[in-house]
Amino acid sequence: MRITSALVDPALIDLPWSIPLEQWPADQLVALPQGISRHVVRFVRLGGTVYAVKETRERIAEREYDLLRALERLGAPAVEAIAIVADRVDELEPVLVTRHLQFSLPYRALFSHTLRPQTLDRLLDALAALLVRLHLLGFFWGDCSLSNTLFRRDAGAFAAYLVDAETGALHLRLSNGQRDEDLEIARTNIFGEALDLQAAGLLHESIDPEHVSDDVVRRYEILWHELTHEQAVLASGTTDSRRQIDKRIRRLNELGFDVEEVAMSIVEDGGERRVTLRPKVVDAGHHTRRLLRLTGLDAEENQARALLNDLDAYRAESDIPDEAQAAHRWLTEVFEPVIRAVPPHLRGKLEPPELFVQVIGHRWQLSESAGRDVGLAPAVQSFLADVLVHRPDEQAILGFDPEEV
Repeated sequence: MRITSALVDPALIDLPWSIPLEQWPADQLVALPQGISRHVVRFVRLGGTVYAVKETRERIAEREYDLLRALERLGAPAVEAIAIVADRVDELEPVLVTRHLQFSLPYRALFSHTLRPQTLDRLLDALAALLVRLHLLGFFWGDCSLSNTLFRRDAGAFAAYLVDAETGALHLRLSNGQRDEDLEIARTNIFGEALDLQAAGLLHESIDPEHVSDDVVRRYEILWHELTHEQAVLASGTTDSRRQIDKRIRRLNELGFDVEEVAMSIVEDGGERRVTLRPKVVDAGHHTRRLLRLTGLDAEENQARALLNDLDAYRAESDIPDEAQAAHRWLTEVFEPVIRAVPPHLRGKLEPPELFVQVIGHRWQLSESAGRDVGLAPAVQSFLADVLVHRPDEQAILGFDPEEV
């Protein structure tokens, strides 16, 4: 047996590599949801970490391992490659090992249940945003589908992650033709999977498979246009141009994207001064990075936006001019006490950032009902007793509706 890994977990050596994955004993496995795969996939827990183990050909495993490592260096939303296990006995196929994304489920598990239209909208938005982020990085997926995508709860929305990269390719930049091809593959795959769910009686009768697949592409095109189009404005002076630039950058930041530079061209035509603006969008995760810089908390983009709003409100109420000082005090006096208040047996229900977001949302609902601010401590106790205790464990539940409390 040969293990190729940058940071190998020594416990991997003790797994039963001498037998096919299909025959691994149940006491070695973790029951987690997964999409349809052409390969045998199993989940194992080693210490406090869960890994996904997939049997495949060595050349494919090596290529996918390299691609996932490259995407990780670029900060792409994808699972983390851990190791390749090859040269197994009896000519068993090599195995690719990835780290399981905590608190995540495949899209297919959600589409197998009755979804409200609003929930479906948020799922499609997340999938379209994932494709946009990958294309901005120059990544051609080649097999975007419900089964190859994972979602995580993100403050009322969802964040999507790539989970299978074996058909992908990384370029410096994608051409329009490459993007169109990737979109058409996504449309076809999603349409086929939705038809499969419909035939099995697992798709809600109000959901049209063709509409679902077309809607992902439509949402993609809207977001891509917003991020990349040239904006022409009439400007009578430098102030107007600066105002338009600031407005465009703030709008992109609200979408979660950072802007490295803005290309400007100025044309004088018949006494009119026309300025063309084209931002260079470099990365998603604007609010995530600001929150990480200020507090050390790692959260999804919408979670980070909600946490930063709470931090900014705390700073204003406490009249603390220094942002770093306010962030430290908010972390130790507000965020951490809320997380510590959760009993150990309930900590697998939600990850800490999402828990805090839902607590402050619960506080707002209680305050609206009471006609006054009920305060954070009572809101925490009410959330734990009336909401969290009834939730399924998102770390290990197999197939559930995330909108149900």
